[in-house]
Amino acid sequence: MRRHAIRRPTLCGTLFGTLLGLLWTLPAAADEAPVQQVEIIGTTVLPGQGTPLDEVAGNVQTMRQAVTATRRALNLSEALNESAGSISVNDTAGNPYQMDVLFRGFAASPALGTPQGLSVFVDGVRVNEAFGDTVNWDLIPAVAIASVTVIPGSNPLFGLNTLGGAINVTTKSGASNPGTRIEGWAGSFGRRSVEFETGHHGERFDLYVAGNVAHEAGWGEFNPSRVRQLFAKAGVRGGEFGRFELSVTLADNRLQGNQTLPLSWLDTPRQSYSWPDFQTNRLAFVNGAWTRRLGSDLTLEGDLYYRELRTYAYNSNVNNNYDPTQPIGPGNEPTGNAVNVIDEYRPGASLQLSSAAPLGARDNRWTLGASADLGRTAFTQTDQEAGASRDTTSHAPPVLATSLNASAGSASVYATDTLGLTARTFLTVSARYNRARVQLRDQLGTALDGDHAYARLNPAIGLTFNPHPELTLHASYNEGMRVPTPVELTCADPNAPCSLPNAFASDPALAAVISRTFEIGARGGARGGFEWTAALFRTDLSDDIQFISSGGGASSAGYFQNVGRTQRQGLELGFDLRTGAAHLSAHYSLIDARYRTGMTENSPSNSSAQPLSCPNCSDVVVRPGDRIPGIARQLLKLRGEFSVAADATVGLSLLAAGRQYARGDENNGDINGPVPGYATLGLDARWSPAPHWELSARVANLLDRRYYTFGTLGQNVFTGPGRTFDASGASWRNEQYRTVGAPRGIWFGVGYQFGDG
Repeated sequence: MRRHAIRRPTLCGTLFGTLLGLLWTLPAAADEAPVQQVEIIGTTVLPGQGTPLDEVAGNVQTMRQAVTATRRALNLSEALNESAGSISVNDTAGNPYQMDVLFRGFAASPALGTPQGLSVFVDGVRVNEAFGDTVNWDLIPAVAIASVTVIPGSNPLFGLNTLGGAINVTTKSGASNPGTRIEGWAGSFGRRSVEFETGHHGERFDLYVAGNVAHEAGWGEFNPSRVRQLFAKAGVRGGEFGRFELSVTLADNRLQGNQTLPLSWLDTPRQSYSWPDFQTNRLAFVNGAWTRRLGSDLTLEGDLYYRELRTYAYNSNVNNNYDPTQPIGPGNEPTGNAVNVIDEYRPGASLQLSSAAPLGARDNRWTLGASADLGRTAFTQTDQEAGASRDTTSHAPPVLATSLNASAGSASVYATDTLGLTARTFLTVSARYNRARVQLRDQLGTALDGDHAYARLNPAIGLTFNPHPELTLHASYNEGMRVPTPVELTCADPNAPCSLPNAFASDPALAAVISRTFEIGARGGARGGFEWTAALFRTDLSDDIQFISSGGGASSAGYFQNVGRTQRQGLELGFDLRTGAAHLSAHYSLIDARYRTGMTENSPSNSSAQPLSCPNCSDVVVRPGDRIPGIARQLLKLRGEFSVAADATVGLSLLAAGRQYARGDENNGDINGPVPGYATLGLDARWSPAPHWELSARVANLLDRRYYTFGTLGQNVFTGPGRTFDASGASWRNEQYRTVGAPRGIWFGVGYQFGDG
């Protein structure tokens, strides 16, 4: 096998090393500077004692009230895309609530079959779903978010699926957010929403309730959204039992997407390739959290939770087995529908003991913890023939294709210790032992039965050095693990491909994915409100899992396979400046994502593959060094916010993403080339014309640019007159499909705060 040298950003590394060398020489007299406010970061799933930022060995990002701040982002995924460094989105479903969120080239996606590489937590509970590790962003109530922390790397303390990072969400409480507020928005695409929140607290009891109802028609055809969320949290504190919180999250959402479009159709970007495609999510999530101080430096905490999700997905598909030499009719219909019903039940618990007591004369913080999680899934899929129209609404009888019960359970213990080697140097050592088991039980036979077990100890080590009160240097190494999901294990046979997120066929074993991350960086600040960060990172995956295409077009037929080594490496730069009436910020990321092991993939719509007229001749060869599709190489986010009056603020934002290769073009050889990069401007404003009142406005894609967030290769079969189905197959053509970004949108909001809050 031919090997390619690992490409490293050597110029950036040289400049970065020179910068660190210069900063190292700062005079020791700086120790006499005034005491700075210490920022505490949560470096474990449960809050624990927290860790001062100058002891954290990683480029951690924290956003306070990230969604309900100035720009009023629609949801958490949109807020992360606008505000956090190294985060981008792929709009694979054509719906603003169903984005793929990527951090450093790793995904947290609501789509079954997407390789998941990020873990997401809400109040200490992992919300990656049991069946496919998916993340349904529409189920996280934006109005109730107090803060979001993005933890980089393969930090083992955040458990399974933390290959590239973790996203930790903390919700509000009546103690932290007293008062009552109501706000309404309306504007483009028929979007209208009303949200409310109310918080109250006494000496020992507090209560917080928030809700949101949102509807929109969508900017394109057949992509409306309906979102209904309710969140409530009650807390009791004081006495021998410490503090207890009970929260409940309910959601009932219906989301419809307008899919990707072939390049030849981009003259009318509002249309859909086929329809309907929609998904409903109904959630009931109960979480009880308990915290007790056992001493001034010792804290015991735990949580007990239950999460139940019912998903109904209706997918229009092109029949990849349609035979143009035979007449259209039962058994040979050009299109069809796949209807998935996924019932997921997940109880779990965790317990954690943390201490901030010194070790002799040295600062020391340690945490011990354990967790258990049991996910059970009942999955059924029915197929339905639908005729030759792009509208696949059908009255044909559905046929049960798959009925599967799956359980995915895990148990783990973990520990971390941060020791002050000197007053300026801190060493962190961590480890987590994970044991996971996936069981599959076919309800129609035995073809899908299987038992799979995985276990591993994942270590981490980090070092920080503070040569100056306003400078921190850090370096770290950590390892993580991702267990193959039931979705992947039931679709892993090259001889029996499946059509995601649809039918399954067999369950050969897959190896767990192992990640290894190195990071070196620096951060600092200066009196006057200036902060900056810089980091270099590299994450190597062993036994990475990828969906290998085995058929063209909209059916997405294929199978999952361990593909060897992949790598993501890059550079992150950021700064934040608050001065007078202005707040300026910038984030730049270079993300180089490549295959490091060669493989052969079946990609019949790739122009560099053999012609489709040649049976079994549609393979493409992926070589070490080829770029991984779907990951923008460069990201730039600029933001300026200005107080134009005592009661008025205006903000301007720039979001730019570099080009990315389309799925199916893993060898980077398709004639269409990569999906082009883009840049969009956003404008927002707030004005308080009277006490308790606030008027807001927001403009997305200010210049109304045409741009694309995602691409895939497929076969266009609607090539007849008026873009109808060509029954002969003579004019079918392979094309690159793209997801079109939303055009300019303008929204206005009115908010009222009852009382002083």
